[in-house]
Amino acid sequence: MEVDGGLDFLNTTRVKTVRFGGSVSETLAKHRQGDSRDYELLKHQLADPGIKDAQIITWLQEFRTCVTQLTKDHEQLIYTVLRLPWVGRSQAVVEEYMAFLSNLVSAQTVYLCACLRMVVSHFTPKRVTISEGGVDISDSDDEVDNLPRSFDRCHQALQLITRYVPSTSRFLMPVLQQNFPFVQKSCRTLECYVHNLLRVTVHIPAVRREVLELIVEKMLKLDVSASRSDIEEAEEKQQAEERSEEGLFDMDEDVPAGQPPRTLVMAHPVAQKLDTLMAMMMAYIKDACHIDGVLHVERTKDLYRDLLKVFDKLILPTHNSSHVQFLLFYLCSLRLALAEAFLDHLWKVFQNPSQPAVLRQAAAGYLGSFLARAKFIPVLSVRACLDLLLSWIHRYIDSQDGSSRQTCCDINLHGPFYGACQTVFYTLIFRHGAILAGNLKTGLDYLQSLNLERVVMCQLNPLKVCLPAVTRMFAAITRKYQVVFCYTIIERNNRLVLPVVRSTTGGDCVTANVNPLDSFFPYDPYLLNRSGQLIEPLYQAWEEPADADLLTSKPVQQGSREEDDDFLSGEPPPAEGIVGMTPGSYDSALCSPSSVGSPSITSQRPF
Repeated sequence: MEVDGGLDFLNTTRVKTVRFGGSVSETLAKHRQGDSRDYELLKHQLADPGIKDAQIITWLQEFRTCVTQLTKDHEQLIYTVLRLPWVGRSQAVVEEYMAFLSNLVSAQTVYLCACLRMVVSHFTPKRVTISEGGVDISDSDDEVDNLPRSFDRCHQALQLITRYVPSTSRFLMPVLQQNFPFVQKSCRTLECYVHNLLRVTVHIPAVRREVLELIVEKMLKLDVSASRSDIEEAEEKQQAEERSEEGLFDMDEDVPAGQPPRTLVMAHPVAQKLDTLMAMMMAYIKDACHIDGVLHVERTKDLYRDLLKVFDKLILPTHNSSHVQFLLFYLCSLRLALAEAFLDHLWKVFQNPSQPAVLRQAAAGYLGSFLARAKFIPVLSVRACLDLLLSWIHRYIDSQDGSSRQTCCDINLHGPFYGACQTVFYTLIFRHGAILAGNLKTGLDYLQSLNLERVVMCQLNPLKVCLPAVTRMFAAITRKYQVVFCYTIIERNNRLVLPVVRSTTGGDCVTANVNPLDSFFPYDPYLLNRSGQLIEPLYQAWEEPADADLLTSKPVQQGSREEDDDFLSGEPPPAEGIVGMTPGSYDSALCSPSSVGSPSITSQRPF
């Protein structure tokens, strides 16, 4: 509706503009003289839930004429104006309200944060409770169909404030952090808020890194609170229930518009929230890196730098996160140079002695898991990383051999070494086929050049410390190609029950027959259904070897079976174990994003 049309509308509805007291300027003058009756009456009328559009416009126009008088002394009055329900009103009200905001933040910057809090408060759908007889019978989202229009208006207001107060970005982030919904809130609430945060980064790029950090921090809380076993158990239970219902009901159910198909909805409620946010973040990454469907190199690099900072600060130090780290995985898939830069960054973190040992071990885990699982990493890059790792490992062994101290399996002292060894073993398990493909003799010569025999036979005894599953399959593969024979070392470890020293509480404690290397593979199979459709084409799932020698390798009674990956079970994996180690079945067609989706990078279109 145009402004002129709004004025015509006002001219025809004078009967609805009944008001008490004088004008705003007269009321303020009386208030300064000590007469506050009209002042309190004005606040009461502004807070009336039944206030009409025409009344709002009239008052806003009057407030604009005396905005210079609205100092800190009138804080409560301004707060009442900021609580006016303007977002869902007519276009004439919206335009007048935005004009008022412009005048207010220009003349009275003391109200900037209050205005920002008001705008951000509309980033989530309001809740409406319907009561009958004092009992709440309904609690649902209000005006779901109008959310795109409401969000558009909020972002228009935010851009307007930024235009008049260029330093807005400095005050915006605390407001965004304070208003972030609790992770226990509904999936829809979290989805809407994160969507609007991402839209903020489009028109205020200065806050993008901090916004991404805020979002990832909340997503990590969801991620670590939903363990892989809990997600798998919930999915298996749901599948069993669906199979049992197939015999009773054989009819197609209509899926509401904008909702993912039933097969993509996660049974675990926390996993469903995380899946929704992961899908939105991946859509945002894709949109941010492309212009008209073509990858924009500079924009992609800028986003990579921002996400890498977030990775170093939040993701890398977080143990046992299962999915959030795939944001970097997905981004690196867009361009090989990004993947190589990520590998180089992980290598620098790992080999930096000034970094804490726990972070160096985590970097080694990421390095090995990324090399093993990313289909878009070529063999040349894999070999280059293996060369770096083995060179470092051999230098470390040299330093220990030249030391006068007795060498033993001290995890505190040699943690990065064991992490590097496990990374090499794990990478070779997944990538030995690609290394040997084409020219078997050349591939075997390369594996022999790595001098793996020296690694497994050194006094530090990495086969004792690495995960039993990794040790078992590495031994089977290297025996098949006669690269190194590990079973003698493994059997000796079991027979002698070699003690492993690990200091955790200030003193040394000796344990045996356990795996003390607190490591994990960050890019283990992705369990989320909807966002997983974007990961599946990029992901190297484990393929069971056809060679009977590998499937019937000598058993290694070391560690718990619960720690073993299916690809290293030493025998054909049981059917119930496959779900956890290989991606689930994915539909061939990519599900369209939800009604929120990713904000446009080039324009502010409704979602």
